[in-house]
Formats: sequence, structure tokens, C-alpha cells
Amino acid sequence: MGRDDFLSWPFFDEEHRALRSDLQRFVTELTPLDDDGDHRATCRRLVEALGKDQWLRYAVNELEVRSLCLIRETLAYHHGLADFAFAMQGLGSAPITLYGSDDLKSKYLPATAAGKAIAAFALSEPDAGSDVAAIATTADTDGDSYIINGTKTWISNGGIADYYVVFARTEKVPGTKSLSAVVVDKDTPGFAVEEEIEVVAPHPLAKLSFRDCRVPRTQLVGNAGKGLKVALGTLDVFRASVGAAALGFARRALDEALVRVETREQFGQKLAEFQLTQAKLADMATAIDASALLVYRSAWTKDTGAERVTKESSMAKMYATEAAQKVVDDAVQLFGAAGVVKGGVMERLYREVRALRIYEGTTEIHKLIIAKQVRTDA
Repeated sequence: MGRDDFLSWPFFDEEHRALRSDLQRFVTELTPLDDDGDHRATCRRLVEALGKDQWLRYAVNELEVRSLCLIRETLAYHHGLADFAFAMQGLGSAPITLYGSDDLKSKYLPATAAGKAIAAFALSEPDAGSDVAAIATTADTDGDSYIINGTKTWISNGGIADYYVVFARTEKVPGTKSLSAVVVDKDTPGFAVEEEIEVVAPHPLAKLSFRDCRVPRTQLVGNAGKGLKVALGTLDVFRASVGAAALGFARRALDEALVRVETREQFGQKLAEFQLTQAKLADMATAIDASALLVYRSAWTKDTGAERVTKESSMAKMYATEAAQKVVDDAVQLFGAAGVVKGGVMERLYREVRALRIYEGTTEIHKLIIAKQVRTDA
């Protein structure tokens, strides 16, 4: 995968370099898992393959952030949907890993790590995206059960997941202090996949409905009323990894662009000889290194004992995703018309990278988070 000199940075140990080397061998086998356009079926096969080769244990059990980021960066470089499959298994199961009871862990985590059960993280709603306090889904207590009613949307793995960690209100109190996390199995009466959502990059997303959906209170993740802590604790682990995925897309775009400008001739010379091309390449390479420093700084900080890395992970996610969008766009420009041909690498990267600036907190939300942390630290 191009230039791996960043692995010599002090953020990494020998085990990370070995992990990267082993994963490189795995990714060469991913392309045959593609099919005739059924991305949901492809995602299932990718989850199975990642589980069979034991890569999912990094996302489900171990949650060492540097490893998460290295894996996401490498997968994204080669196969965007494989990165999605890996990341969503982790995001969907991490609330249980971090906060779940021993019973919940034994019930869900082994099958998830083996790629035999697909997980989903159900937080967003039609009127509650970045504004978590606006969540309207309820989980009313009825004896030893919760009765869930509401709608979730933009849920990754929606329609293919075997279980969903659903965030809902367990008390009729506004704000975030009444939110709780509850695990809902896909075959629970009252649960339905209302609509499959198609987006520019073919990922399985869906709108979900809960109508008098009864689940045992033993399905509660953590403590009642502490759902915000569960959500933020999960995002604190995975947010920097979104920046890592963006980094993988950006590295691939730069590598493809370098090949293009060294072989394409215009006006009697290679594109690489033009000063405007060289300036663009310099900006792309600098943005990639800056992104990598922020991503792996955040990951290292979390791994070495920091309780929270809110500022660091927000900086990494915000900067790396914005930078990757620009790097990919610059690469498309260097390709010219060939960069927008449907089915080409550059066209795929252009579609894949865009959503990263939105999910797990938009760029605008992260600016607010960073500013708040800076003011608090002052």
C-alpha cells in the first residue's frame, strides 16, 4: 500500500507493524467477494470473511484504537465496503463490549466477532441526528420488560443486522438524562425494517420502526438513564477511526494520481512536469501526513490511558475527512474526464469519501465540540 514510513512513528509498536503486514495479505482476497450489485449480500460475505480470519476481534473484543485505525485505513484503501463492514460490527457491538452485562456479552459478542451475527448502532432519528437530546423513541417499563415505540433512520447495517443497540427514553423527561440503550433482536415482534435507504456509496442503510416492541429489561446496556454515556463512550473509541478510513481513501487517491501524472502526456510533456501539478501533489501529500498525525495521535492517547479523547478524536475526524475530500477531488481533477467514468477507482473514491464528513458527527458539530473543549482547557 504505497508508503508505509509512518509506521516508524513512535505511536506504533512492532505488533502494529505485524498487523499491517498480515492484513495486506488478507485484502488481496477481497475483490472476488464482490457480486453483481447486491451490496447487502456483499456486506454479509465481507463480515463472514473478516470474522473467519479473526479481524473482527479487533473491533468487537479488543478495541485497541491504533489497531482499529490501521485496519480501517488499510481496508478503505483497498475496499470501501470492507471498511464499512468492519467498522459497523465494532460500532454496533461496542456498547455491549464497553458497558454490557456479562450475560449480554456472552450472548452477542462471540457470534459478532466470528462474523456469524451482524450488529447495528441505532441512534439517529428523523428529527434527531446531531441533536441527541431530541430523540423521541421511548422504552416504557412494563413489569420485567421495556415496550419500545418510535422510529430510527440512517441506521448502518439496517435490514441485515441480527441485533440493534437502540437508544430510547426510559423516562418521560426531556433532554439526555432519560436516555437508555437497549438491545433489540431482529425477530422481536413489533420491530420492522420500514425502508431500505440507498445512498451514493452502496452501503446497507435503513429506516426502522418500533411498534409496541417488547424486550426483557435484561437487554438494557449499562444503567437506565445513562444512554448518553454509552453513546459517547462508544463514539470516543470509533470517531478517530472514521478519520483513518478517510486517510485510506486519500492515500489511494494520491497513489492513483501519481501513476496518472507520470504516464499521461499533454503539450509534449508528462503532467508531472507541470508546476501546477507538482503544487497539487505537494498539497495532497501534506494533507495526508497531517491527517495521519492527528488520527494516530488521538488513537495513541486513548490507548495509553486517557479516559476521554473528545478534543483529539474530533480534531482527527474533522480534519482527516475534510482533507480526504479535497485530496480525492484533486486526484479526480488530475485524471480529467477519466476520473469521472462510472466504475473507475477515482469515481468510486469520490462517492465513498463524501459521507465521512457527515456520519458520527458532521464537520460543523465537531467544530463546536473542539471549541468547547478549547474553552474548557483555557
